[in-house]
Amino acid sequence: MKEIRKYIKNLMPFCLMLSIPILNIIYCFLNNDNRGSHNLVTDLDLGIPFLKIFILPYLIWYFFIFGTLAYFCWKDKKIYYRTLLSLNLCLLISYGIYFFFQTNVPRPDLIGNDFLTMLISFVYNNDQPYNAFPSIHVLTSFLMIKAINKYSAKNYLNVALVYITAISIILATQFIKQHVILDLLSAIVLAGLIFDLVFYVNMEGLRAWLKEQYLWLMMKKRSEI
Repeated sequence: MKEIRKYIKNLMPFCLMLSIPILNIIYCFLNNDNRGSHNLVTDLDLGIPFLKIFILPYLIWYFFIFGTLAYFCWKDKKIYYRTLLSLNLCLLISYGIYFFFQTNVPRPDLIGNDFLTMLISFVYNNDQPYNAFPSIHVLTSFLMIKAINKYSAKNYLNVALVYITAISIILATQFIKQHVILDLLSAIVLAGLIFDLVFYVNMEGLRAWLKEQYLWLMMKKRSEI
């Protein structure tokens, strides 16, 4: 029985990552132009080439985010919890922006039946050209960069792996025309601000304050009975 409790205790932190797909339900409801949409394409965006090969790092994103979070969950719980909290806060803020300021990204016509074109077609067909400002792919990838920089046991290997993968994903959002430059910049600003805010907040002090408020409310309720 003790072994089972120990197993569950060790598993619980990993289960917190389920908050990401749960919040993604909101994304699905907002991924339309029912509230109208804005176009943020600039002349710089028009000059960015369409490069099919970047669909590969774009799709790696799904494994990269969960894999990196799992690594931090195993190696450094403090960074894991704060990075996951930052990610969830960024998602909620992004969803709020999508609701009030929906944008759309024009997509090119796909030509050819090669493997890369089929992958891009799959992405286009399963993700409408909305919910773009800020980019979820960019902000979550940038959060992984912020997290690895805070990791006390970082080395050339894990830093290079995170940086190369994250930057490739960020560039992919532009080269396969899933996002525009303003989507990228706004995501980096949002992720940086939220991560720094969460990381430097005194969590222990916050928990102590919340506990005091809870005890005060309980005592107040008892005195009123």
